Amino acid sequence: MAETKKTKKETAAKKEVKKQAAPVKIKEKQQPRIGVFACHCGTNIAGSIDIEALQAAAAKIPNVAYVDNYQYMCSTPGQKKIEDAIKEHNLTGIVVAACSPRLHEPTFRTATKEGGLNPFRFEMANIREQNAWVHMHDHEGATEKAIDAVRIAVAKAALLEDLIPKKVPVEKAAMVVGAGIAGMQAALDLANAGIKTYLIEKEPSIGGRMSQLDKTFPTLDCSQCILTPKMVDVGRNENIDLMTYSEVDAVEGYIGNFDVTIRKKARGVLTPKEAEGRGLVGGGCNGCGDCEAVCPVIKPNLFEVNMKPRKAIYINHPQVVPLIYTIDFDSCVKCGLCVTACGDKKAIDLEMEDELIKVKVGTAILATGYDLFPIEKKDEWGYNKYENVVTSLEFERLICASGPTGGHLVRPSDGVTPKKVAFLLCSGSRDNTGVGKPYCSRFCCMYSIKHAHQIIEKIPGVKPYLFYMDIRAFGKAYEEFYYRIQDEGARFIRGRVANILEDPVTKNLTVMADDTLLDRPMKLDVDMVVLATAVQPTTGVDTVRKMFGVSNSMDGWMLEAHPKLNPCGTTTAGVYLAGVCQGPKDIPDTVAQAEGAASAASIPIHMGAVELEPYFAMCIEEKCAGCGMCVNLCPYSALALVEKDGRKVMQVTEAKCKGCGTCGGFCPGGAIWMQHFATPQIVAQIDAFLLGGEQ
Repeated sequence: MAETKKTKKETAAKKEVKKQAAPVKIKEKQQPRIGVFACHCGTNIAGSIDIEALQAAAAKIPNVAYVDNYQYMCSTPGQKKIEDAIKEHNLTGIVVAACSPRLHEPTFRTATKEGGLNPFRFEMANIREQNAWVHMHDHEGATEKAIDAVRIAVAKAALLEDLIPKKVPVEKAAMVVGAGIAGMQAALDLANAGIKTYLIEKEPSIGGRMSQLDKTFPTLDCSQCILTPKMVDVGRNENIDLMTYSEVDAVEGYIGNFDVTIRKKARGVLTPKEAEGRGLVGGGCNGCGDCEAVCPVIKPNLFEVNMKPRKAIYINHPQVVPLIYTIDFDSCVKCGLCVTACGDKKAIDLEMEDELIKVKVGTAILATGYDLFPIEKKDEWGYNKYENVVTSLEFERLICASGPTGGHLVRPSDGVTPKKVAFLLCSGSRDNTGVGKPYCSRFCCMYSIKHAHQIIEKIPGVKPYLFYMDIRAFGKAYEEFYYRIQDEGARFIRGRVANILEDPVTKNLTVMADDTLLDRPMKLDVDMVVLATAVQPTTGVDTVRKMFGVSNSMDGWMLEAHPKLNPCGTTTAGVYLAGVCQGPKDIPDTVAQAEGAASAASIPIHMGAVELEPYFAMCIEEKCAGCGMCVNLCPYSALALVEKDGRKVMQVTEAKCKGCGTCGGFCPGGAIWMQHFATPQIVAQIDAFLLGGEQ
C-alpha cells in the first residue's frame, strides 16, 4: 500500500514538474525567433558600452526577431518586457546581455517561463564582468566585444531545446561532520527541527577547539561554562546520534540520497548501551576513572598541547561528553590492569576492533574546524628552540584553571611567574614570504588582547607588550574591548618582530623589532613570548572534502558556492559548510554560519524532494563502444558501465552528474550528449565568433 501511494505521489510530482517547466512546447521545425535584451545596469554597463550601437547590431544577427534594452533588466519592469515580448512576437528563445549568470540567470529563467517558454531556452551574455568592467577605458572595443558576446549567445539560443528538471526524494536524515562549536550548533538546530542527525567526531569527545580555551572575548565568559551546557544538550537530544571517535570512511550518492560509511574506531571501552547489547546489564563505562589510576603507561597529553602527561586509557578533561574513557591502542601494552580495576562493570575490551557503519542521509554539513600553522617553520622566533616561546593555544592551557598548572601562568623553563610578556600578533598570518600564510586569521588580534588582560588581572605588576601590524577589532564590542585593555596598561607596538634571541643562562628573551610609529629599531628584554599563530585547515581534511565532492580555495579552505550569496553552500548539492573549515572566523560568526548551514540543510529534507537542473550527460547507446574510459574520468562518480542488449554501455546517474563535460570531451566515439552544452550548440558559438558578421 505504501509503495502504491509513493508511486502515485512521484507520478503526480513528475506531471507537476512538466506542467511548470514546459507550459508551451516549441515545435521542433519552427524557425528560431530569438529576443535580445540589453541591460544598462546603471552605468556599470552603459558607462563603457554603447547600448544603442549594441541594439542596432543585434537586430542584424541571424534568427533575431526582437531587440530591446532597459536600464535594469533584472527589475520587475525589465522582466515584464521579456514576458510580453515572448507572447507578442512568438519568440522561441531569449538572450539577455547583462551581468554574470551566476547572479541573475535564475531571475531571467523565471521571466522566460512566465512568458510561456521552457526556462532552459534562455542564454545569457555576460557583458558586465567580462567586458564593461575590464574595458572601461576602451568604449569602442568594449562595444565590439559586447556585440560578439551577443552574437555567440544568439547562436546557442537558436539551438536550445526544452529540458525538464527532475525531482528526487530526500531522506529525512542529516549528517554533521565535526563536533566543535559549529558542528554542535548545526546538529542541535537540525535535531530541534525534527530531523534525525548523525554527528560524527574523530576525537573521543566533543567540543573542539573551544573546549581548550579559558575565556572568550570580549565578554570574558568562561569557555567551558558556555560550552558545557551545549555539549550536554547534544548528548541528550533524542534526534542526535552522537558518534565520537569515528570518521567518515566513504561517501556515495547525491543530494537526498547520500550513502555514508562511518568507521567507528576501536575505543576499547564499552558504553552502557553497548554493554547492554552484549547482555551485560548494568555494565559499561561510568567514567569513574579506576582504570586510569592503575594504568602504568605515560604519554604526552595532546589536549594539553603536550604540557601534561596522560595515561594510555584517558579522558581529555572532567567535563567530556560522552563521559567514556578511551584506550590509545598505539601505546597500550595490554597488561590487563585496567580490566581488573573495572571489575563488575566489564567495560573494557582490549580486543575491540574498528566497526564500519552505513547510514543514509539527505544532506550533510562539514564542520571540520582548523589546526594551528606549524610556527616552528618561522625559525627567527625560536619556537621549539627556546622553552619560553609558546603558542597562543599553549598560553590558553597555561592560564586555564583546569590546565596543567591550575591556571598559574609560569615559564616552561623554570616555573617562575613572568613579569614581562611579549605577544607577537600575525605570527605566520599575512605573511607573503612563502613560509607563512598570506591571509588574516581574523581572531588572533582579539585573543591576544584578551591574553594581555588575563595576565594583568592575574599577575600584579606584569607588563604585556603587543607587537602588531594592524589591530583588527571588527566585531560587536571588540573595539571597545581593545580600548579597555589599552587603559589597563597594555603597551601596543606597531611593527613585525624580526628576531628573538635567548640568554642561555637566564632563559630570558630579547625581542628585536622595528617600531614603525616611532620609525626606529628597538630591543625589548622579556621573560616570555606568546605567538599568535596562524590557523590553517585541519590535517587530512582533503580526504573528507574529496569524498563529499567539495572544492577548496588556494589557501586550502573549503570553498563555498558563493562568498556573499551562498556562503554556507557548496557546488555539490546537499553539502554545506559551517565554521572555520570554510575560512577563519571567531565564535559568534562560527555559530551564525552553523545556524545558516543547518537551515539550508533542513530545507530539502522538509520539502521531501528536490529539483535538479537538467544539465547532465546522456549516452547515445548506438554510438557507445562500452570502452569505459569515461567512467574513471568522471569527478562526480556519475558514470557506470551496464549490460544492455548483450553489450556494455555507459549509464549516467543523472542526480550525481554536474554537466561538467569531462566525459563528453573525452569520448572517442562521440557517444555522449551534454544537455544544454551539446556539441552542435558549442560549434555554433565558435562559428558565430570566428565568422562574425559573415554569417
